[in-house]
Amino acid sequence: MSGWDKFADSFLNARVAAEYTPKIIEGLWLTLALAGCIIVTGVVVGLLLAVIRAMGLRPVNWLIIFAVDLFRALPPLVIIVLLYFGLPAAGVSMSGFVAAWLALSLVLMAFAEEIFWAGITAIPQGQWEASRSLGLGFLVTFALVILPQAVRMVIPPLVNRTIAITKGTALASVVAVPEILGAAQAGVSFSFNPTPLTLGAVAYLILFLPVVIAGRWVEQRYKRAR
Repeated sequence: MSGWDKFADSFLNARVAAEYTPKIIEGLWLTLALAGCIIVTGVVVGLLLAVIRAMGLRPVNWLIIFAVDLFRALPPLVIIVLLYFGLPAAGVSMSGFVAAWLALSLVLMAFAEEIFWAGITAIPQGQWEASRSLGLGFLVTFALVILPQAVRMVIPPLVNRTIAITKGTALASVVAVPEILGAAQAGVSFSFNPTPLTLGAVAYLILFLPVVIAGRWVEQRYKRAR
């Protein structure tokens, strides 16, 4: 058997691929659901924290900064393991899906808050002063003048960070979530053949390559608009 034949039998085995493709497709849909939950939760909560921080309540801001720095510093895998294996000792149990969702949402929340906050603080002070001269209060100025500009400004870095973090859904396999990588690893264990990993790589490309291309398009469009 030639070297190519050995490679094809190991990584491109048609029989194994036909047997485990349905499981990989199931994992693809589960990964898509998990990524969607992470994006919605992380971005919305991050924006909410940035808005609260803009109100200037010092004790609250200290708590927000501490939480943001904490979840930016901790590796996502450590958070997943702590939630899934640590909380049951305190009487709180959760599924692997929920643990991965919460962990990666907390990480995305922390980065999203910092990105939104950077956008808010980048708005020139003259914008605030002009709004006040028109008789607009803080909340109206913030909601109608400052926040829309800040959100538009941070879309490119927010999209890139969101893509980077949602690719971490592969970490969910550590807590027995049958997403793409989990399904691929299970296939390898039962078939004694790495072809399911090849299928998993293809599934990740199908899922994330269009997202990466879309993120690049958003970034380029933003640059042209500037």
